[in-house]
Amino acid sequence: MSKKYVVIGGVACGPKAAARLRRLDADAEITIIEKGDILSYGGCGLPYYLSGEVEDLEELWSTPVGVQRDEKFFKNVKNINVLSNTLAEKINRSQKKVEVMDLKTNEKFEIPYDKLVLAVGAVPNKPPIKGIDLNNVFELYHPKDAKKMRGIVEAGKVKEAVIVGGGLIGLEVAEALTKQGVKVTVIEMIDKVLPKMLDVEMSMLLMKDMKKNNVDVLTSTKVLEFEGDSDGNLKAVVTDKGKIDAQLALISVGVRPNIQLAQEAGLEISDNRGIKVNEYFETSDPDIYAGGDCIDNYNLVYNQSLYTPLGDLANIHGRIIANNIHGNKEKFPGTVGTSICKVFDFNVASVGMTEEMAKKKGIDFVTVLAASPDKAHFYPTGKPIFIKLIGERQTGKILGAQIVGYGDVAKRINMVSIGLYYGIKAKDLAKMDFAYAPPFSPAMDNLIVAANIMQNKIDGMAKAVSVMDVKKKLDNKEDFILLDVRGPEEVKTMSLPYENVKYIPLGALRKKYVELPKDKEIIAFCKISLRGYEAQRILEEKGFENVKFMDGGIISWPFECNM
Repeated sequence: MSKKYVVIGGVACGPKAAARLRRLDADAEITIIEKGDILSYGGCGLPYYLSGEVEDLEELWSTPVGVQRDEKFFKNVKNINVLSNTLAEKINRSQKKVEVMDLKTNEKFEIPYDKLVLAVGAVPNKPPIKGIDLNNVFELYHPKDAKKMRGIVEAGKVKEAVIVGGGLIGLEVAEALTKQGVKVTVIEMIDKVLPKMLDVEMSMLLMKDMKKNNVDVLTSTKVLEFEGDSDGNLKAVVTDKGKIDAQLALISVGVRPNIQLAQEAGLEISDNRGIKVNEYFETSDPDIYAGGDCIDNYNLVYNQSLYTPLGDLANIHGRIIANNIHGNKEKFPGTVGTSICKVFDFNVASVGMTEEMAKKKGIDFVTVLAASPDKAHFYPTGKPIFIKLIGERQTGKILGAQIVGYGDVAKRINMVSIGLYYGIKAKDLAKMDFAYAPPFSPAMDNLIVAANIMQNKIDGMAKAVSVMDVKKKLDNKEDFILLDVRGPEEVKTMSLPYENVKYIPLGALRKKYVELPKDKEIIAFCKISLRGYEAQRILEEKGFENVKFMDGGIISWPFECNM
């Protein structure tokens, strides 16, 4: 007798599991239950539909050759039954049946299963803010939301918009609406955007670029109310720092696992409030599996389960679930939490642990901020990128990376991602044989340089101060010298506006070091601080005992400067 496999959820993990099951078992009866009417759509593409870069919304649920992945597609191509507009109301575990309701007819019926897959995704967080139900206050969670948002923008009804939340979707929508001629303000409760991905100095580099693109970013700001007009349409957003005119607002403050169906069925729930699964994606019921945004993921860097709702992971889950259901036992090894996005021309990627999290976990760590072009310095299309590495001081093990800038960050974050899976150390990363040619990278890739700096720090050769700590010293009016070792022409283009800056080009430092006091702390810098490090070494040769360099150089300075 053929097996009956039922999948609840028809967006990412669910269809992937169902399609893989069909390839493994030609005779099985496979059914997908989906409460919506759109299947297997790329939700991450919604901001690009808003911007107009994706012209036709249906492209997000079409194959690469333009065939829509609808009920007919799944039946004709994959022999999978899809029940769209159908709500799974209850799981009867003792009888191994799912009780469902047709949302168009309200008809109720049961679907038996041998194995059940829960791919029910996440639900958006909805903060308790007065006026949140006004017209034109949106969540971007479904293609219908994007279609309505784009419609009112294209109709000329929106001049100003507010994005509540500085996460991935919020920033991508900020760019999309700006490209459509809308004045955008992003409001974030804490002191930085992309708080789960970036430490504050890296986030500030991104915010600096957003400002260049005419997006206002208000951090450490709380939304108090959405204010409407007499017709119930949004007209302003009230914050604890003032009122902002807006005809459209997006609530983008994260999601949480959709656990209601599983919880009512008596399945075990994790500490992070996701459906609890083992390394095979089995729930507490061995005949029920779960994957995608409704579960936690074991994080290899943190050595604990974390909630990590990512589209790529959902698809990986689906394939592994199908293998395990069919008897091809396969463990999910865990994730390192690799994320990437583009905000205007500024690329942002992260993996593993941030410095902030390393502090919270009490780890003795070392950080590096290395800035340089993503190609050979003489190659004309090179663009700057900034790499921050976090490593364990005692072992040199890399714990995380953040890479931002205008150049190629994707390939480098993926290099680190692979390394984190295998516990790579700074000294090993520094010896990697990465592909080199001037159009693609410097002879020593940016990652190799960053790893060498980290190893030099661990060995006690390189003594650096972060840009954040330099700024704290300045704000606290500490008595130290900022030694600028760039050439005169470089100084004319960009300089730090502080009285304690001393200019001595690196080439003259061996002669002019006598102009510097030995009883003060000296922090050297140049454009990217390669020469700053050289200055530290030279001054130490000359008997200076309190010399450091500024990590990342002046190009990484996210604060005020003279241009």
